[in-house]
Amino acid sequence: DPQARVIAGVTNTTVFGMGQSIRITGTVKQGAIAFGGDVIVEGTVDGDVAAIGGSVIQREGSRIGGDVIVVGGIYYQGKSLPGRDPQSVTIMYAGYEDQLRHLMREPFSLLHPQLTLAFVGLRLLAILFWFIVSLALTAVMPNTVSRAAARLQLARVRVALIGLLGSIVITVGVIVCLLVLPEVIGALISILALLLVLVATVFGRVVIFAATGQWLQRRFLSRVKSESITLLLGVAFWVVMASLPFVWPIVIAGLLVTSLGLALTARYRISWTKS
Repeated sequence: DPQARVIAGVTNTTVFGMGQSIRITGTVKQGAIAFGGDVIVEGTVDGDVAAIGGSVIQREGSRIGGDVIVVGGIYYQGKSLPGRDPQSVTIMYAGYEDQLRHLMREPFSLLHPQLTLAFVGLRLLAILFWFIVSLALTAVMPNTVSRAAARLQLARVRVALIGLLGSIVITVGVIVCLLVLPEVIGALISILALLLVLVATVFGRVVIFAATGQWLQRRFLSRVKSESITLLLGVAFWVVMASLPFVWPIVIAGLLVTSLGLALTARYRISWTKS
């Protein structure tokens, strides 16, 4: 990389490369990490060396005292045995290097996806996937989905607040369990919490799709009385909303919180009516 930042002399701190590669020709007392670039070691690094969206290149005659961590790239070394500590380890995940490099160098591109054929194809697959899941779930538990959709239409703000409170309690509870309880119990509680979130996400999304499809059908297709078309309208609407630039993180968060609220109030027998 001709634009790599050169680190010469003696550096007593950790060296960072934000959106660029770094080339170490001197001595780094701690570690070196590059986001969206390569770490080229020609001198000495006493600590760990990591690259996210890049590769770690160790030249002959250089030395790395700590571990080597590579996400997206590859760890290159000379033909001879590298200068490494025998107790150090190498962690490497090779794949999507160009995408990670672009993301690290332009992080706001994540909020603005590019309209490509692959992007459109993935969204069509998402519509097909959620449409099949919605059909299956509504066929298995039609009454539960109908009650939840009615509850969402009557008290959507209350459901969202319950979901937000539940997500905070689950997150804090899992962290506390991992820190306080034994590792086995903490891991078990974390797995159960993850299963709860996954089930709530699937159930809640199907309910949101059904409620949205009913609203769209009443608004634009009042003559059509097909439940399949209703679900398809709701699925397509939210998949498109979740694909909009800069808006999709808010949409995904809203769907997750509302889905959790619907799951937590699935057996809530209080009268959900408007004042």
